[in-house]
Parts: sequence; C-alpha cells; structure tokens
Amino acid sequence: MENRRRYTLILDAASLAPAVPTPHGLGPSGMTCPSVPVQGVTSTGLALPSLAPKVLCIAEQPGELVGEILLSSTITANRAEDGLGLLRSQDFDVVLVSLPLADCASAPNLLEELQRAQPGTPVVLRFPSASGTEVVRLLRLGAFHVYAHGDATSLLFLAAHSKWAQEAAPATGESERGHCSRLLIGESRPMEQVAQQIRLVAPRRSTVLITGETGTGKELVARSVHAASGRSRSSLVAVNCSALPEALLEAELFGHVKGAFTGAVGHRTGRFEEANHGTLFLDEIGDMPFGLQAKLLRVIQEREFQRLGSSETVRADVRVIAATHTNLAELIQQGKFREDLFYRLNVVPIVLPPLREHPSDVPALVRHFMEKICRDENLAAKQISYETLDRLAVHDWPGNVRQLENAVERAIVLSGERTVLLPGDFPLPPRRHPAAYQSGTMIAVPDQGLDFERTVGSIELNILEQALRKTRGNKKLAAEMLGLKRTTLTAKLKSLAAVGAAG
Repeated sequence: MENRRRYTLILDAASLAPAVPTPHGLGPSGMTCPSVPVQGVTSTGLALPSLAPKVLCIAEQPGELVGEILLSSTITANRAEDGLGLLRSQDFDVVLVSLPLADCASAPNLLEELQRAQPGTPVVLRFPSASGTEVVRLLRLGAFHVYAHGDATSLLFLAAHSKWAQEAAPATGESERGHCSRLLIGESRPMEQVAQQIRLVAPRRSTVLITGETGTGKELVARSVHAASGRSRSSLVAVNCSALPEALLEAELFGHVKGAFTGAVGHRTGRFEEANHGTLFLDEIGDMPFGLQAKLLRVIQEREFQRLGSSETVRADVRVIAATHTNLAELIQQGKFREDLFYRLNVVPIVLPPLREHPSDVPALVRHFMEKICRDENLAAKQISYETLDRLAVHDWPGNVRQLENAVERAIVLSGERTVLLPGDFPLPPRRHPAAYQSGTMIAVPDQGLDFERTVGSIELNILEQALRKTRGNKKLAAEMLGLKRTTLTAKLKSLAAVGAAG
C-alpha cells in the first residue's frame, strides 16, 4: 500500500462550492461536485497533503478528460480489455471511462466487470449519448457518477476521497456504521453503496434527495442519515407533502399566528421551527404544490421564514432531506416542479435500488421481519424453510421491502401454531418485472463468421445455468424465474447437453 494511503484529504468549507454543473438534467446524476484543492491550508489551519489520486483512464481519445494536475498520476488504456487487465494487476484510486468504446457493447456489463476486477474502487463514466433511463440504471448498478462533457478532475478527486474515507472508516467510522447497520438490512453491493453514501454525507449539513420506488425504504435512509449526524440529539421531523392541500401544508411547514386565516384560533409552531438544530424530512416532495415550492426554495437558501399572518422573520438551523418516488426531471419538463428547487435539493442524491435488483438481501430481510413481528406480537419465534427463502428471493416484489414485510406478517398470522413457514404460506402473484434483454448487449460477428446454432446454444445454456445457480439447483424455481414451464427447462437442458457432447 502506498504511503498516501495513510492520509485523508481534508476539505475546507470554501472547497465545497459547486464547480461542475448538473449533467443530463436528471436527478440521480445531478450531484454537484466540489472544486477540490490539492494543496493549501484549511480554515482550521491544517495543511492539506499534496496528494493526487492514481487514476485509470479508459478512453479511445483521452484528450482533455483529465486536468493537468492529474496527468502525472493517470494511466491510460485505449480499450476496455486493456483497462481491465491494468485494474486486475495494479491498485487505483478511481477509474474514469469515456464511452463509447469499440470493444464494449454494453456499459452495464463493463461497469460490472470493472467492479469485479477491483471492488471498492469508484467508477466515473463519461457517457454523452446516455439517456436518462440509462444514467439511472448505471447509478443503481454502482457507478459513482455519470456525466456528459467537460474536465473530470473535480469528480475524480471526489471519487478518490470517497475511497480513502472508506479505507479509513474502520478506525474512525464505527459509530456511523453502527447506525446504518441498525436501520438498513442487507449486505449486497447496492446496499453497501447506500450505506457508504450515508456515512459520507451524514456529518455534513448538505441537502439530500432520496429517490426510489415506493416501498424501498426512503424514510429509513433519511433516519439513518439523521442518526449518524451531529444533529441526532435533536428531532427528525417528517412531513408528507402529498397528504395536505397547499394552504394547510404551508401552515404545517411554517406555522401561523392567531387569525392568520379562517379557523386559526391560536398560534401554531411550524415544522421548520420544530426541527431547529435537527432534520426536516420532506417525503413525496414531488407532490408539493407548485405555488409553495418558491417559498420552500427561499427557506432552504436563507435559513429563515415568516409564519403565516406574521411579518416577524424566524431563523432556523435545519438540515433538509427530501424524498420522492417520482421522476422530478419529467415533472420539470411538464412545468410541475421548479428546476431551481430541484438543484437546491439534489446536492447529494441517494438512489435506492428496488428489491428485485438486490435479491440476495431477501433472506436477511425476511428473518429480520420474522423476529420483529414475533417480538411485537408476543409470539414464539418461528423458522422458515430454505425452499421458502429461495422462492421469496426469486420473486420480483413490485411493492419492494414494504410488500415483503406485509407478506411475512400475513404468513406468520395465518400459520397459526406452526413453527416453520412453508412456501404455501406465501401465495405470490406472477412476476411483474421480468428483466428485458438489453439491445446494447450484442455479440460481435468476426470476419471469418461463426457457428450460429452453437453460439445461440451456448447463450441459452449460460442463462439456464445462471438461473439454476440463483435457485440452488431448484428447476421449478429456475423455470419460474425465466418464465418457462419446468418441463421446457428440463428439455432444453437435455437438448443443450446432447449438443455439447456431440460437439
């Protein structure tokens, strides 16, 4: 390990000014990036170490992707295959990939290979032609950031700092890790990345925007950020922005004085005041009435507001965390959400993956819910069969973690005195989210041609073997996962095995 590993890059307040504009105009990719100094003195008088992260740049035309300050510590590869070889043989702080690449047909596949070659090293993707959907998918798969154009120097420093902070975490971050482990269940890579983001952002006062499908646990993430922050001794106050009409929501947030409106028979303290020195969680921010968004923007910027019916200015030291299941970029295009408010909220985005994208966490979640429900209901502890866990793990769970918890509670209630939960206790509907074939995942046909039948057979066999591995060899569950009948899967396996033996 190189000597620079012993240091942690220190950022002063001035270094946190946004320097890179939001790329693509999409929430999950819109994280502003600090202009990170490499050498200098912080406001506390501590000297910054003169460090440059070791960068692997994979690009056909590196050009000016990396600033002059990083040229001496950057190694360049012109092909994805060469970059993977370097990543397997050397230790890097961050990887920068400029797409497209001639030998890369699928960005998600390349990202997965890079992560597998050197786990824990952040990957920054320059992908000018990426659609909003592609950007979101790449972020969910673990990309540190996806951007369209410009010098990536600030991004690379930020990504490298996140890795250095993670390496220093065993000595300095035990309390934060404890908060995350108590509230977030799961050890899959996507959930580890969420936990890492929480650990990095919790000590700051930066505004956080949590996005994800309904039921993925956005409020739990907000509570984890609050619990791991220095504001944990004060309250986390939650407000559902879709639950009240505009007039009542404004009074709920900012409070009112007596006589401010019909029915205001007394003074009321608003949620911003209640959350002073703590955290305000604005759930379903996408449903906030448009007319109220301008006032919220000012409060977040100025840290002050006025109660309804009063001219007195009230100051509040509040950290704002917002969450939504909607696509705010689409709402902006429709004129239903303010673009300036989006940028103010989206300082640090946290994207929660749907449960179907980290099925390996299902067993741990099921056992956690079983223990919790039995404890709350004063029931004797129950067990669950491995076959049942396998079946639950391959279901797509359109309602995500909330749906899984409800299914576990129903199974426990209806199982009566029986101590073991079985597959019949979980009547599951057909899968709603079968993974679609990615059109970008293509096989290059060599100049000399290829054996079509053998190539297609090899692909089919690989898919079948993956499904069997995921279901621990259970052909019935593997067939359900692939949308096949069990007899069809068995026949294909025999046919492909015969072809392989003959070839």
